[in-house]
Amino acid sequence: IGGETAEMPDMYQAGDYDLAGFCVGAVERSKLIDGSGIGPGDTLIGIASSGPHSNGYSLIRKVLGIARNHDIDGQPAESLLMTPTTIYVKPLLELGSEITMKGLAHITGGGLTENVPRILPEGVHAEISVNSWAPGPVFDWLATSGNIDADEMRRTFNCGIGMVVVVDSGDAGAALTQLSRSGLESWNIGEIVAGSGGVRYV
Repeated sequence: IGGETAEMPDMYQAGDYDLAGFCVGAVERSKLIDGSGIGPGDTLIGIASSGPHSNGYSLIRKVLGIARNHDIDGQPAESLLMTPTTIYVKPLLELGSEITMKGLAHITGGGLTENVPRILPEGVHAEISVNSWAPGPVFDWLATSGNIDADEMRRTFNCGIGMVVVVDSGDAGAALTQLSRSGLESWNIGEIVAGSGGVRYV
């Protein structure tokens, strides 16, 4: 079981405690979604996030400290930045009952740039169209107020995509329809192509 220890020295004071929890599941080996079946021509489906999803807040706090304008589309930035993380479990279970999911990448710290490659087998990379979705006003505000370039944004934040599902190109339409039924916005954000790993933005 992997994991991590969060380092947030500016968050904890003397006498503060961090209460954390986790869950562990079991699955039949034949049903593991391990990315081994991913190949050229497969489609990347990006599922909308509700905001930064608890990642990148060290940088977010710095931006809040230097930003002159804390207004995002008429709402306080602090309020929008506290939007709870979307939980994808139920919609993904429903999706998996309709189509075959070849790979799943939860877009956490490291953004699309670091998380998508973790599910790719050798000999391919992900080609992502940056104009296939709109990151949303929170990420536009962070980039502008913090003078953060596109590469750093994509390495730090989910930029509006909280989960990426890799499916056969023939299942892409059905995947988008099922996710919409589950109440989630999603987009065809790119494809798998032959290559040496990583993500290429086009």
